Amino acid sequence: MKQQLMTIALATALVAGAGWWVAGTGAAPTVNGQAIVLPGAANAQESTAADVTIQEMVLGAEDAPVEMIEYASFTCPHCATFHQGVFKDLKADYIDTGKVKFTYREVYFDRYGLWGSLVARCGGEDRFFGITEMIYDTQGEWSRAGSEAAIADELRKIGRIAGLENEQLEACLTNGDKARGLIEWYQANAEEHGISSTPSFVINGETYSNMSYSEFQEIIDEKVGG
Repeated sequence: MKQQLMTIALATALVAGAGWWVAGTGAAPTVNGQAIVLPGAANAQESTAADVTIQEMVLGAEDAPVEMIEYASFTCPHCATFHQGVFKDLKADYIDTGKVKFTYREVYFDRYGLWGSLVARCGGEDRFFGITEMIYDTQGEWSRAGSEAAIADELRKIGRIAGLENEQLEACLTNGDKARGLIEWYQANAEEHGISSTPSFVINGETYSNMSYSEFQEIIDEKVGG
């Protein structure tokens, strides 16, 4: 079964733990009732309510006739399966050939998926999809590492393998403004497209559940032909 999407609530609270907290003049975010605790900083840091611009992560031609948006979570096993199989075929047959513009948008079920997102985005658009592939390929290892500290260390290891420096990783993993911005960005997008499970796909404005490669082909070929 697909991983079902739960509501992400914004609660006015002090978020404490793991040496990091999010506070400020506005509401502090929680994911499915979990306080947004980020790993890394030895001392508590305070997040401001500054606006954060979230970069869209895109592959393919800007003028492609078909636009596909994937909504996925780094902790969703079905998303990992999609990226290890169907996505590779879609990329070769449609994205790399200029037929599909592909955008990846994160969904957050828990703090670990958010941590993965912060690591994947740490290297910018050039490294995002490579790090994303590594996170999905090793999902069974890092997501089951045990303690929160161990999970964070495994994600750091992925970042280092991808060429990120330690200081760069720590700055990304302790960026409260970015964490808040990502959650609010995700909420707005999910509401717009009626996302209720992962992975989900929006193809030329229409929302679909996960499907086989042949089913994707049928939909995309029809839209390319149209």
